[in-house]
Amino acid sequence: MAAREHLTVDQVCAELGVARSTFDDWRAKGRAPRCIKLPNGKLRIRRTDLDLWLESCLEAA
Repeated sequence: MAAREHLTVDQVCAELGVARSTFDDWRAKGRAPRCIKLPNGKLRIRRTDLDLWLESCLEAA
């Protein structure tokens, strides 16, 4: 994968196996990965930001 890959919200939801409404809820509560809002209003998520966010979700066993 490209180091500067930008994912759509649909791609992130598919990868995480969650509904768009779940992602929107996380975002409204400040719990989603960092997003980039484009001038057209669409959102993009950097691959690196998604990976960092996933790491922050790890729980100790």
